[in-house]
Amino acid sequence: MSGKEIMFTPINLGAIELSNRVVMAPLTRMRAVEGDVPNPLAKTYYSQRAGAGLIITEATQISILGKGYPATPGIYSAEQTTAWKEIVEAVHAKGGKIVAQLWHVGRISHSSLHAEQGLPEAPSALAPTGQTYGADWKLHDYETPVAMTVADIARLVKEFALAAHNAMTAGFDGVEIHSANGYLLDQFLQDKTNHRTDQYGGSVENRLRLLCEVIESVTTVFASNRIGVRLSPYGSFNDISDSDPMTLFNAVIEKMNGYQLAYLHMIEPRSTSAGGNDDSNAAAPITSEIFRAAYQGKLISAGGYDQAMGEVALEAGLADAVAYGRLYISNPDLAERFQAGAALNAYDRATFYGGAEVGYTDYPAL
Repeated sequence: MSGKEIMFTPINLGAIELSNRVVMAPLTRMRAVEGDVPNPLAKTYYSQRAGAGLIITEATQISILGKGYPATPGIYSAEQTTAWKEIVEAVHAKGGKIVAQLWHVGRISHSSLHAEQGLPEAPSALAPTGQTYGADWKLHDYETPVAMTVADIARLVKEFALAAHNAMTAGFDGVEIHSANGYLLDQFLQDKTNHRTDQYGGSVENRLRLLCEVIESVTTVFASNRIGVRLSPYGSFNDISDSDPMTLFNAVIEKMNGYQLAYLHMIEPRSTSAGGNDDSNAAAPITSEIFRAAYQGKLISAGGYDQAMGEVALEAGLADAVAYGRLYISNPDLAERFQAGAALNAYDRATFYGGAEVGYTDYPAL
């Protein structure tokens, strides 16, 4: 089959049945309301995009300490869960499938976002370089985080399980564990940010321990075939890196093979869109080529794809589905446009973060 034919062939990612292989990538939009509750407009926003084979929600914090930006939604309270339930029902009413991306940002935060809890937490007390947005929506220098104790880690694992329970209560088709982009679980994996000397640091096996404990905790709620994991080998966003990424991520993927996951979601480092611009690094390694053979299950690939690139990846067997981010912001019917060969709406970067319906729910469908 051609890449386009494959793109519109149904596929099962574990127990999740997709009508096509066009995935809506997780997209932080910073529009949550008081209490980190999803904006009422989010019901429209997500249901407009139900034609995707799968929607992965915006990154959703599992706890107040997991929050790293103003106006991002959580999934740790009853109010948040109720709001997500309405969103999920709206997507399901249009025949769509949706999973919740579970997120803890670790050191990529600022104490103003969780003043009662204090400084951000991380594997080691190492401040990132650069600045981030505080609760006042102004840039602040990163703070030095508090190194998590073993008791803190045990509490974190329970928070992931509670967030998964809330996602099940809301009716999600599954969850995705965010272990990419320099956020907390990625910080434990990579040795630039993990300088621990206990059972969670040092060797690759030790640095993998927390991700495995989180997966095993979440499988007490969802079957493993409804759980995805997101990774970003060779990514540098949020001041992250490892001295030996090949060894590290081959070990991570080998571990993932043992869990019978719904899918593994890997980000290509060629796109720096997560950093807030449209630059592309053509010289970056192609992680789907490097690691595809190592993973025995279904693979979603993301990162700077257009339709033609996605079709090539599918035809070559480098991915089983392709995730699109910015194109899904401006084209609520992206999958339908791809199938029809229709022109795409241009996106307005100035409306990506914050605001109301402009740049959020007002992009036209065909």
